[in-house]
Amino acid sequence: MTKYLVMNKMMWLYTRHAFIPDYIPGNSPLNKGALTMELTRRNFVSAIAFSASVIASGAALRKPQAAWADDKTHFGIGHLNSTAHVLAFVAKEEGYFDEEGIDAELTQFSSGSELVAGLESGKLQVALIGSVPTLVNQSTGHEISIIGGAMTNGHGIVIDPQYTEGLDSWDVTILKGRTVAVPRTTVQELETLQVLAEYGLTYAEDDSADVKIVYFASQSDAYNALASAEIDAVTTYSPYMSRAVEDGYSVVYNCSDEEIFENQPCCRQVALTSALEQDTAPYVAFERAIIRAWHYYRTEQEGTVADVHKYIPIDEELIDYELYSGEYADSNPDPDKQACIKLKESAVEFGYLEDYDIEPYFNTDIYAQALASIIEENPDDELYQELQKHFDEVE
Repeated sequence: MTKYLVMNKMMWLYTRHAFIPDYIPGNSPLNKGALTMELTRRNFVSAIAFSASVIASGAALRKPQAAWADDKTHFGIGHLNSTAHVLAFVAKEEGYFDEEGIDAELTQFSSGSELVAGLESGKLQVALIGSVPTLVNQSTGHEISIIGGAMTNGHGIVIDPQYTEGLDSWDVTILKGRTVAVPRTTVQELETLQVLAEYGLTYAEDDSADVKIVYFASQSDAYNALASAEIDAVTTYSPYMSRAVEDGYSVVYNCSDEEIFENQPCCRQVALTSALEQDTAPYVAFERAIIRAWHYYRTEQEGTVADVHKYIPIDEELIDYELYSGEYADSNPDPDKQACIKLKESAVEFGYLEDYDIEPYFNTDIYAQALASIIEENPDDELYQELQKHFDEVE
C-alpha cells in the first residue's frame, strides 16, 4: 500500500513542479530541505530511486496496520452506553476479534435509529440494537437482519423515593397520578405501555389519563430528566437501573420479575440483509469471537468487569451487579428466534407496530455455523454444549 501511495506521489511531482512534501502518507516525516530537488524528464529515473528509498525507510520505521497488512476484515461495531453489550467489549479487549481475523472498531451511539443509520451508511457492519427498534425498523422497510443476541431482560422503572417512603412494598399501580419519562421506540417504551395496561392503568401524553408519558429521544435524556421536578419516574435499561438505585431511587419493577416479560429479548446483533447475502464468512468469524467472549464472561468475572469498565465507566460494583447478580439480566449470544417472534407478535397484537414477515430478516445459520465450529474444536467443553442445547430449544 505504501508503495502505491509513494509512486502516485512521484508521478504527480514529475508532471508538475519540483516539490517535496513534508511527509509521505503512511510514513515518518521527511527532511524537506535535504531532499529538495528538481524533477524533470531527465531525472525521472532519480525520482523512481527516491520513491524506493522512501518505501524502504518507511517499512523500517513503521509497523503496517493490521487492517490490511495482516489481511483482516474491518468491522465497524456499534453499541449503546450499556453493560448489555459486554460480549463485544470482551471480544475486543481479550483479542478474540483479532484472533478470528476481524479488525473491530467499536463506536458508541445513543439510540437504535442512529445504529440503523450507521449500518445503512456503511459505517457499521454489525450493530447491537434493542429488539423493539430492530422490529420497528424491519416493519417499516429497513433491510436489516438479526444474526445473534446480546442481552435478555434488563429493563424496568424507577421512581422518586418520596413516593415509596413509609411503604414496605408496592407494585406498578404506584405510578397512578405520576409522570414517567420514556425513551421513544425502545423495548422500554413497549414494556412500559404493556405493563401499565396489565395493571389496569391508562396512559397518555397529557394529564387526561392515569399516567402521563413524556417522550425523549434517548435513554440518557430520559434518565437525566428524572432530576427535574416535572418527572416522577423513568423507564430504563442497564446501566441506568443500577445507577438509579445507587442514586437513591426506588425500583417499581424489573421486567425479569413480570410474567408477561419472561425471557424478553433485548439487544440483538443486527446486520444489513444485503451484506449477509453477499458474504457470510466474516460474520461467522465475528460470531465465533462473540461466542468465545461469552465463554470468558462465564468463567472470568473479574476480567470481564474490567473489560466492560473501559467502555462503560461506572463503578465496577454496579457492573458486577448487572452482569452477575442473576436478578436483572442475562447476556447470551443466541439469536433467540422464538422469543423474538413472540415479542413481535405481542407488539403487533398490542397495536405497537404493523405486522410483517420476519423470516427474511432472521438469520440463525451464521450463529449455528460459528457455534458448531467452536464445539468441533472444543468437544468436551460443557459451556459450549450448554449454548448448543439452548439453541436447539429456541431456534
